[in-house]
Order: sequence, then C-alpha cells, then structure tokens
Amino acid sequence: MPHPYVLLSAAVSLDGYLDDTGPERLLLSGPADFDRVDEVRASVDAILVGAGTIRADNPRLLVNSPERRADRVARGRSEYPLKVTVSGSGDLDPAARFWHTGGEKVLYTTDRGAERAHAHGLAADVVPLGPELDWRRLLEHLHAVRGVRRLMVEGGGLVHTQLLTQGLADELQLVLAPLFVGDPDAPRLFGPGSYQGGRLRLLETRAVGDVVLMRYEPTAPGTGALPSAADHHWLALACDLAERCPPSGTAFSVGAVVVAADGTELARGHSREGGDPVVHAEEAALAKTDPTDPRLATATVYSSLEPCARRASRPAPCARLILDAGIRRVVTAWREPDTFVPGADGSGVLVDGGAVVVVLPEHEERAQAPNGHLIGR
Repeated sequence: MPHPYVLLSAAVSLDGYLDDTGPERLLLSGPADFDRVDEVRASVDAILVGAGTIRADNPRLLVNSPERRADRVARGRSEYPLKVTVSGSGDLDPAARFWHTGGEKVLYTTDRGAERAHAHGLAADVVPLGPELDWRRLLEHLHAVRGVRRLMVEGGGLVHTQLLTQGLADELQLVLAPLFVGDPDAPRLFGPGSYQGGRLRLLETRAVGDVVLMRYEPTAPGTGALPSAADHHWLALACDLAERCPPSGTAFSVGAVVVAADGTELARGHSREGGDPVVHAEEAALAKTDPTDPRLATATVYSSLEPCARRASRPAPCARLILDAGIRRVVTAWREPDTFVPGADGSGVLVDGGAVVVVLPEHEERAQAPNGHLIGR
C-alpha cells in the first residue's frame, strides 16, 4: 500500500552527536537554519517525533511564520501540519506542550499502550497498531486515513534509525554544526542496526548561516517482497525511460533498470532502443550487463510493465531472460494487459522460477501514460 514521502531531518555536531549530556538542550543550529526548518515544516502534511523527544525536549513543533501559516490556509490546508508521535507504552505526560499547541495530533501505539494513553487523557487521536509497533502499517494509515503525502520526521535517533534500517526513508536532511561534543554518553543520531546497504545519493549541499545542510536519498533496493523507499525512485526512473521509446502501434513502451543490492545502477534500457524495432526494455538493459557479474544474483530489475511471458520476435521472453541472468527480484508498476498476448503472466513465470515480484501500483498511471493509445486511454 502507498505511504507518505518520508523526510528525515536532524542536526549533529562534527563528531556526530545530537546533544550533550547537560541539563539544557544543545542548540546545534542558528537562526538561518531554524528558519529553513520552519519553511520545511510549512511544506509538509505532518511532523513526527518519537516519545523520547517529547519527554526530553518538550517540543511544540509549530510553523512559526505567520506568513507561511497564512499561505497554508490560502492553499486549502490546515494552519499547522498534523503532529504525530509514536510510543509503544503510551506513557506520555498529558501536560506536554506537544498536545496543547498547533493543530491536530495523533499518537500511534500498541494495543496496551492505547489503554494507558486513554487513561492519561491525552489530547490526541490514539491509534493502536496491534501488539507491537509497525512502521509500515503506521505509514500506510497516515497516507490512507489521514491523507498525509509528505511526512517530516524530526527525531529522535531511535526513530531515524528504525526508518532507515527498514528502508522507509525517502530523504535525509542532515545539518552539520561547527562544534564538537566529545562525550561518549551523549546521544548520537544513528544507533546500531542492519542498515539497507549502499551509499546514499547526495542531492544538495549548501551553507545555511554557520552550518552546512546536506540532503541525501537512499539508493538500495528493498529485500524480498518488502519495498524500500529507493524502490520507488528506481521504478519512477523506469517510467521515465518508457517515455523515451519511439512510438509504436503494435508494442508497448517500457523502461527498465537493473540495480545492484548496494544501490549501484548496473544498466538501463527501453523498448525499441537503438533503432531495434522489436527489442524489449528488460532485454536491452540486460544486454549491457556482464553475465559473470556476481552482483546480478542479488540485483533487482525495475520494469515499468510486467516482463513478458511470451513473445514471437525473440527466442526467449523477458521473464526468462531475467531468470537466466540469475536475478530473483523484480519490481513493476502494472501487469501486462491482454492487448497483444492474451493471458500473459510474466509474474507467474518469474515466481515459478524462484523470483519475487513486487507491484507498486502508485506508479501505474505514469507507466501507462506512453501507452494510452494502446489501452484506450
């Protein structure tokens, strides 16, 4: 199911700490960056912090600029973004400023935590997620029920770590402050965990006052049937490639990308690439890979359309080419219609061959766009 675009926002010292161990909160940012954060807050649908941040910092999480709040209202949005927190225990101070400033609030918790939250009389919509906290279910609920399309996560370190290790973060906005903490007991931004591998892609770096803002996006594909935020990036690229296909009245326009488990792009291709009137996208991309590359065994193929199960123009369909390359994970946007091959089931061929097929229907409309003349759109 779809979930919001998840933006992680944090500031750290040069040696990677979120705070020191003193009684007062260590201010890592200056006025210029506080204003930038206010601008980002004004642009999102919801802001999330963990229960630990509420206990330690007692934040209000407001859009402070009257002009930005007025602009939100003028655009038909609430004056303040929805405020969200997460607590397994539900044991939160009902007097905290989080509950009594800004607009609507929601607490995601466990079944047991919901009982405690109701007993405390917290001024929020309390949503139990079951016996344990489940980040995917939380994000899906925010998207489907609350209409949240863009979520800003401001802490703390445990929340950031969980979202990154589960492949659920779309972007990291990290501010580096020109100071050292040097206290091993001070909190760090990221804790230990099994991070989905690969280098992050740098999107932007710029000075904001005396701090430096760095924006990154994850690149590593998901694992198995669980999609990662990067899966959406790569499938969107495949849809972009489909737009480059020479037009045809007898074949679909499809884009494909082959990506290693560490987020390295191995190859890309699109239908009818290079003037070949019958080459398919996955075929074109796989032809550019080294068949002896050991990374193919853990790679993912992203295809804007389900890989074909049967074809007349080549000896082997694309589903078989993928399996023969040793690839066992495919992410696609839509299933092949019966336009040219009735009963086509490329996903079935892949699954029978031991591959996992993930369908992300959020991208279906983009994948279908260059094929509208073929499917009656």
